Amino acid sequence: MGIMSAVNSTDGFETQFDALLVLSFGGPEKPDDVRPFLENVTRGRGVPPERLDAVAEHYMHFGGVSPINALNRDIIARVEIEMASAGIDVPVYFGNRNWHPTAEDTVSRMAGDGVTSALVFPTSAWGGYSGCRQYHEDISRARAAAGDGAPALVKLRHYYDHPLLLDAMADAVRAAREELPAANRDIARVVFTAHSIPTSADATGGPPEAGGHLYSRQVAEAARLVAQILGLDDYDLVWQSRSGPPQVPWLEPDIVDHLDELHVRGAGGVIVVPVGFVSDHLEVVWDLDTEARGRAAEHGMAFARAATAGTDPRFAQLVVDLVRERFSGETPRRTGIEPLLGAGCNGQLCVPGCCALPERRRPVN
Repeated sequence: MGIMSAVNSTDGFETQFDALLVLSFGGPEKPDDVRPFLENVTRGRGVPPERLDAVAEHYMHFGGVSPINALNRDIIARVEIEMASAGIDVPVYFGNRNWHPTAEDTVSRMAGDGVTSALVFPTSAWGGYSGCRQYHEDISRARAAAGDGAPALVKLRHYYDHPLLLDAMADAVRAAREELPAANRDIARVVFTAHSIPTSADATGGPPEAGGHLYSRQVAEAARLVAQILGLDDYDLVWQSRSGPPQVPWLEPDIVDHLDELHVRGAGGVIVVPVGFVSDHLEVVWDLDTEARGRAAEHGMAFARAATAGTDPRFAQLVVDLVRERFSGETPRRTGIEPLLGAGCNGQLCVPGCCALPERRRPVN
């Protein structure tokens, strides 16, 4: 097993990290997995069985398989190639919060393989509870399960405004535009979308002294930066995949409601950009490719959906860039104006009160 001092031995820095863990959400890979997976995701949240039944049907629409695990394995394969090219001779592991391979099993296997410390790349670019702090909780839980021999684990920073990610998303928008009929390409409305969360959860995102709303501000900044690359002065930012009681406020407007509004305004086409998602998992292929596309068709509106960045070769390069940056002492490659707020936003443990657990944790969609 190598060590990450192989990243660049001429820069005068040494590392003690001997593995990389890609940590994600998880998803079912066969029909029998669907219900146990959903019960894992919603445990302790009081989600009624009929809600789980409805969501299970979304998975069954795709054969009971979420694309997320396969897509993460593809990312890992490309990361391994990029790391080898960069001279980083360490193994890459894969673990999940909610399904197999679980973070607990993976970290225990890492300990058995002799890993003493590892970097953790989360498949979330964002701050906030679900996008950041909960990954720290996953890490703590997995280390506790591994026992005394658990490796030290250090989460990498937020990367929502990394230039490689932004360039990949901008190119995906350009490609999506070409999918539209020629008559609609120049008039199509560009609509960025990300997973909605309760407004109360967004308000507590970030260190208390920073005023909250870290997640929504980062999503808005990423959308602005991609639009800037594309030369767009006018675009929309909306939300998707909300669930839970209707009396609990979530970030709005919803993508489907927004398509209704665009139809009223006479829009002839739309390019939907899932800026908040790394991969085409269920909340992309169902909520956008099925529900949103269907609503656009009802309105006779031309519809194209931009690809997520995870399949772009630059995404694997981004992962390696974050690994190298961690030890190079160089200024992080960041494009935006949103500061990295607090120690947790730099990959360390969250400061007290940062991204506090919402009173009502977000149910699955």
